Amino acid sequence: MMVVTGAAGFIGSCLIQRLNELNFNFIVAVDHFENPEKKKNLENKKIQEYVDRDDFFDWLDKNNKHVEFIFHIGARTDTTEFDKAIFDRLNVAYSKNMWNACIKYQIPLVYASSAATYGNGEFGYDDNEQKIPQLKPLNPYGDSKNDFDIWALQQEKQPFFWAGLKFFNVYGPNEYHKSRMASVIFHAFHQIKNSGKMKLFRSHKAEYTDGGQMRDFVYVKDVCNVIIFLMNHRKNSGIYNLGSGTARTFLDLAKNTFKNMEVTENISFIDTPIDIRDKYQYFTEANMGKLKSIGYTDTFHTLEEGIKDYVKNYLIPNKYW
Repeated sequence: MMVVTGAAGFIGSCLIQRLNELNFNFIVAVDHFENPEKKKNLENKKIQEYVDRDDFFDWLDKNNKHVEFIFHIGARTDTTEFDKAIFDRLNVAYSKNMWNACIKYQIPLVYASSAATYGNGEFGYDDNEQKIPQLKPLNPYGDSKNDFDIWALQQEKQPFFWAGLKFFNVYGPNEYHKSRMASVIFHAFHQIKNSGKMKLFRSHKAEYTDGGQMRDFVYVKDVCNVIIFLMNHRKNSGIYNLGSGTARTFLDLAKNTFKNMEVTENISFIDTPIDIRDKYQYFTEANMGKLKSIGYTDTFHTLEEGIKDYVKNYLIPNKYW
């Protein structure tokens, strides 16, 4: 059996779909299944059992002999939430319990870290584990992910294989439930659909033009392919970047969304909200050399390719993957 935490969420549900496509059908879906919108992400997927996240470790004590791999994707991911206690419980303490359970039962582990750990990027975007203790995230979510990365690297006892993945700006199907935290492409699509227009944040830094802020946007299907590679690879444990490796502007993103919706461009700019302005990343770009150095050779979707697939095959027909 394969265990996926955060199973009803965006990346977790996409990973289950990819596993099903590869004929892994004995999936244990772990989540807090209280959101009816998220349940739609799991419809028509082959899942052996559903386990509430609060019951999972008791379940694992009884069923560990049947578990082949754990994908710990579940986390509190709201970058606008500032209650540190929530992140300490759900992102740090829970992940420590998962790590120790994988050691106890000799189960390989892939877990979700985040590019939010890089903060403003003053130390670059290299997944050099020596630099991780120096990083300065901009919010409690980023702090929680970096705190766990630091803790994991300090442990003498480790799962026989483990990998932490620093997800950059992931976009793609099955994020309908994420509201404010959904990808910019998701918001662009709905703005354009509802008004024929798209508003982007104005730049508040002289070195960036309006809409010229750059992020590493990575398509969720590529994220799943990397996770599957690591599931099969099971060596070279460590922390890895997971982005496309190429920063693109928000203006590129908006233009491509208009193009694939076949709507005439109408882009304007608004001030970045005060509550996130001083914590807003103007540039991110994953150095993907480390993952490639252990043998990952698949190409990533370009922004154009990813938006085309997402808009035409999922957003317009309102489909899930």
